[in-house]
Amino acid sequence: MCMEPRPVSERPIRALPKAHLHLHFTGSMRHSTLVEMAARHGVHLPDALVEDWPPKLHATDERGWFRFQRLYDIARSVLRTPEDMRRLLRETAEDEAAEGSGWLEIQVDPSGYAGRFGGLTPTVELVLDAAREASAATGVGIGVVIAANRTRHPLDARTLARLAIRYTGQGVVGFGLSNDERRGRAYDFDGAFRIARRGGLLAAPHGGELLGPQSVRECLEALRADRIGHGVRAVEDPRLLEEIVRRQVTLEVCPASNVGLGVAATAADVPVRTLFEAGARIALGADDPLLFGARLARQYELARTVHGFSDAELAELARQSVLGSAAPEDVRKRLLAGIDDWLRLPVGDAPRADGAGARRAAASTSS
Repeated sequence: MCMEPRPVSERPIRALPKAHLHLHFTGSMRHSTLVEMAARHGVHLPDALVEDWPPKLHATDERGWFRFQRLYDIARSVLRTPEDMRRLLRETAEDEAAEGSGWLEIQVDPSGYAGRFGGLTPTVELVLDAAREASAATGVGIGVVIAANRTRHPLDARTLARLAIRYTGQGVVGFGLSNDERRGRAYDFDGAFRIARRGGLLAAPHGGELLGPQSVRECLEALRADRIGHGVRAVEDPRLLEEIVRRQVTLEVCPASNVGLGVAATAADVPVRTLFEAGARIALGADDPLLFGARLARQYELARTVHGFSDAELAELARQSVLGSAAPEDVRKRLLAGIDDWLRLPVGDAPRADGAGARRAAASTSS
């Protein structure tokens, strides 16, 4: 359902405390950092990642998805040293703080980096160590979601699930499933998700992006998802949407990404308002800012300007992101209190969200 845009409020979105639950590791990189690292390591970047950035993508067909994945793989190839990995996470955390995010859950498939960093276990330990350093430097709490690749064999996913649960309580907070839905059905990965759930991890598979509501249902029933990456196609099945609401499953909705990949023709076609009014929990996410050119605050701006969300409704979206997260209880309390404080600000007196003021606002509500 498309709403008429409402007048834009003056409360700055970047000053609204929030959690960011859908962000991929390489996809979180700054474009300027990609270009700099590529030059330093002698990696040739295609025009789509330099002059024509952000690239024009349309991944609802096999050829389009292949191009998207190829660009992602090229970007990942510039991460050559442990310091590159640490820099990426440090800069990502800085950007999150500036966007008002006090808690970040970043998704990584260590298989894509293991060949360069000594194997799966050393890669996970490097990412966790880099996350701790970035959190300490910026005040943004960071959890890691280990993600399996649905285009690989389900036994590989079980290996990753066993690895992930070894680090429960040490920075790993969830287990995911990503990549092309058309090349790996969710129910094939139920064994890996059983392992992850027994280890105390949140289940956060992707579903309902490139395929319809049946893909979402498989995540819900076969994988017993706590959160579903994207999930927007659930609106096509009212009974499924009712079940998502009943189970309080959080949908990680990524408006700019949906448009960038051709899942929705325009931002107005992303069913944020429909999901919200149905009672679904929504956590807005940026997915891959490196390829879509938009970070977290932009997703809230689209909700405000395109879908007519009031400040009270934007605050509710922020609350839902916190409630759907694996953030420690003290971080949750600070973020939720900060959301209430944001709403109490007189509109004309709200602080500006640029520069150091925004970073202080984000850091004051994070761990």
